Amino acid sequence: MTSLFDPLTIGSITLRNRIGVSPMCQYSYTDGFSNDWQLVHLGARATGGAGLIIAEATAVEPRGRITPYDAGLWDDAHIAPLKKVTSFIKSQGAVAGIQIAHAGRKANTDKPWTGGKPIPESDDRWWQTVGPSALPYSPQYQTPHELSKGEIKEIQSLFVSAAWRSLEAGFEWMELHAAHGYLIHEFYSPLSNQRTDEYGGSFENRIRFMIETLQAIQTVWPKELPLTTRISGTDWCEGGWTINDSVKLAIILKGMGVDLVDCSSGGNAAEAKVPVGPGYQVPISEALRREADIATATVGMITTPQHADEIIRNGRADVVLLGREFLRDAYWPLHAAKSLGSENEAPPQYQRAF
Repeated sequence: MTSLFDPLTIGSITLRNRIGVSPMCQYSYTDGFSNDWQLVHLGARATGGAGLIIAEATAVEPRGRITPYDAGLWDDAHIAPLKKVTSFIKSQGAVAGIQIAHAGRKANTDKPWTGGKPIPESDDRWWQTVGPSALPYSPQYQTPHELSKGEIKEIQSLFVSAAWRSLEAGFEWMELHAAHGYLIHEFYSPLSNQRTDEYGGSFENRIRFMIETLQAIQTVWPKELPLTTRISGTDWCEGGWTINDSVKLAIILKGMGVDLVDCSSGGNAAEAKVPVGPGYQVPISEALRREADIATATVGMITTPQHADEIIRNGRADVVLLGREFLRDAYWPLHAAKSLGSENEAPPQYQRAF
């Protein structure tokens, strides 16, 4: 029976355990450039024993940022500072992953700790957001510009360029962000997509943007390195995307060579009632793993080693990603190993403490 501290091999990459750092935006950058904050933030979790470190949502173009302070990969100049981050992560025995993203209609907001509200047009930090349809996320958000088919192709090419730069920067695990109400999720959810062309309407049309984007990324991303995607398994809202839709999508993704689906949920309907609680998204991962026969990661209020281990032992996910718990404790895996009686060696500089 597989446990939390067993390795996982996908292609040419092996995770030393099934614990990953979920991509968590830090909103701490200027013009998209990585800096010492990201190096220390992610590096500490690598020394802390995680098997996988996924760098936060990294924008493929400036208008794809959630805030003006997001990380980016739209310029070759972004590569060098990220190399410092990946080099240190790998030196500590962890795998360096990245999540490339476009925030779509939910872009151009302020930092969460300064209110997190959409930036008004009168502010010099404002830019026009985009989406599949001219539908705002909520009355407080700006109405996005509806993308033309030509503009869709341009954005897809930006994802490809960001994937190539990710490779150049030393990342070995690619996650396409298609969750939380951002651009790709906006296309596949009927709540935000009212198009009548080949990118809207039917299930097959609404997932087209995502499928084409992944296929384009596959032209530059090596087959032997993990290609994964994060989805919102359900919109938690009547008339929205469902777990059954996610299973259908996952079957298609497996057929085209996607290695793993990172199962999150929500984010595309401001009025959604999300039943938040410990492991509330694990059933999504479990359904996709069982019905689509694809590897999955799960995330969401998983805090104890025993809970994380149970998820892996019972085949409910292949990887457990922690978010806020890793913000509270960068050395969670080392503490978890001790709690579960498993091996997960601390760096030699720290071994006397563990």
